[in-house]
Amino acid sequence: MAMAEPTLPLHIALAGPTASGKTAAALAIAARYPVEIISVDSALVYRGMDIGSAKPSLAEQALVPHHLIDIRDPLQAYSAAEFVRDASALIRAISVRGRLPLLVGGTMLYFKALADGLDDMPPADPALRQQLEQEAAACGWPALHAALAAVDPVTAQRLAPADSQRIQRALEVYRLTGRPLSSFHRQPSAGATASHTSDTSTTQRVLISLEPEQRSWLHERIALRFDSMLEAGFLDEVRTLRGRGDLHPNLPSMRCVGYRQAWEALDDGSPAALLQWRERGIIATRQLAKRQITWLRSMPERLAIACDQPGALDQVLQCVAQALERSSNGNP
Repeated sequence: MAMAEPTLPLHIALAGPTASGKTAAALAIAARYPVEIISVDSALVYRGMDIGSAKPSLAEQALVPHHLIDIRDPLQAYSAAEFVRDASALIRAISVRGRLPLLVGGTMLYFKALADGLDDMPPADPALRQQLEQEAAACGWPALHAALAAVDPVTAQRLAPADSQRIQRALEVYRLTGRPLSSFHRQPSAGATASHTSDTSTTQRVLISLEPEQRSWLHERIALRFDSMLEAGFLDEVRTLRGRGDLHPNLPSMRCVGYRQAWEALDDGSPAALLQWRERGIIATRQLAKRQITWLRSMPERLAIACDQPGALDQVLQCVAQALERSSNGNP
């Protein structure tokens, strides 16, 4: 059984939905404090996926050390368990160097796994996966999503009906074990929960959550950022990845939001499909943001900051300052 990491030194976790301003806030923290950034993003781990993942630029990465970026080829997978292992080691090493670990990203499962731990889950079963593929071909992934909702409503709620990779894995785990996938996401013990609340002086993690009060504000930012990605050559980036010849749309890397829609548009090849890609990519990104916010609201220990309101950045810096003051006074 994989356990949480209760002995990790003080670290700041900066979470939020896509396009909520996490990178700008992280760089503002880095300008004031000696930090090293640990990426908490399942897309940024992949090399060659720079534009569509909104990866920090080389100039931004040069301002402050970044970790867990460009550590996998798109042909490889990267699990939550691997993230917990890598991030835990980095948090300790950064602290030993006398710097502050700053975890930044929007992959909420990674944040939750690091804080609460994950039970060991069964490995992939090729025969069962093939069976699920056949069922999806016959009735469609939305029907399998409905089947998942009947046995694991918690997981189904955070997945889009067309998220074939994750629906398949959740159904696979249920059929192999008789347990919903959500049951493998460990719940913190009563003591752990108490140590993670925002008004306690014993927590080793401060979770700052950027959450807009107006969803329209976030939607506008998502559209503007997607258009910037298009102008920067997002479609050509996907063409280059397809041109390798060894990647396919069922890989975790190619299921990332934006990349999946681009791959499907290029598979279709029609001018209409390419024109529709922008709209489909923006809609998928909005759906991702909604799921991210749902995850965040399930974390009661978070310090929520309205990122669409004036003074949000000052509030972020104030939260960090207060955490460091508590730590310097001997309160983790």
